[in-house]
Amino acid sequence: MANFLDPAILFFIFGVFAGSVKSNLEIPQPISRFLSLYLLMALGLKGGFALHKSGFTAEIALSLGLAVFLATLIPLIGYRILRTKLNTFDAAAIAATYGSVSAVTFITATQYLDQFNIAYGGHMAAAMALMESPAIILAIVLANKARSSHAIQTNTKLKPIGISKILHESFTDGAQLLLLGSMAVGLLSGDAGQKLMAPFSIDLFKGMLAFFLLDMGLMAARNIQGLKGKPLITLLYAIGSPLSHALIALALCKLIGLPLGNTILLMVLASSASYIAVPAVLRHALPEVNPALYMGMSLGITFPFNIILGIPLYAMLAKIIM
Repeated sequence: MANFLDPAILFFIFGVFAGSVKSNLEIPQPISRFLSLYLLMALGLKGGFALHKSGFTAEIALSLGLAVFLATLIPLIGYRILRTKLNTFDAAAIAATYGSVSAVTFITATQYLDQFNIAYGGHMAAAMALMESPAIILAIVLANKARSSHAIQTNTKLKPIGISKILHESFTDGAQLLLLGSMAVGLLSGDAGQKLMAPFSIDLFKGMLAFFLLDMGLMAARNIQGLKGKPLITLLYAIGSPLSHALIALALCKLIGLPLGNTILLMVLASSASYIAVPAVLRHALPEVNPALYMGMSLGITFPFNIILGIPLYAMLAKIIM
């Protein structure tokens, strides 16, 4: 219940309501972009300051390794399931979207853990960054394979989309670089830097997150319209996959013995879906797929589910199991 009374979550719910009744309320795009960059910068600084205190340990290496493994396993499982009902390109696009992660869902989860005094490692921000790209690589490989097969069957010449260009766009994305760069700044500046940056990265954070979630609520309400007329499996996958992916992450964290806070964040990362970074890449890598499909699923259904219900549910399950 406390999660529903959190001002940031309430602003998100208000945004969904305003978008659903077709209000003209909107956040200008430059402000929305600034808010997302601010949140990533503040998160990176917080992670860097925490890493400065803890150092790089075997537990951190295990967490990062598990994050990359999950980012590879989840899109492969998703593709196999989706391919039974959808064509290759649609299945690959959705699998990539759900194999990657949502930074805002992760940031909201860190606020939830802070609210209930559940400790977690600053390196989890690096885990989030590492989980962005494996799904994109797999989607491009699967799409190129499908195009090659189609070219052979139709006896046509087709040049596959190169992975190197797409990967360059993925790894040099401004948001990714800002997150990692901010972590480096926090790591290098340490306690002195934390004191200097506290008014910016801590005191303002909650208000900025609430404002951004208002904008995300508006976007979620508008994007769900893109699922009209789509196969039933897309709706089922948008709800079922976050739960199943979170359970996979929970089982692996239990096996390895990760702490509670890191386990919850890995569950959140595994259950989330990208609606910014991956869709931007997929527009070039998979032009055969209508963006309304994966945007409608990730932003219209999965994102609201995780923000309102998923995060407290994953935390409860982790407390019981861990």
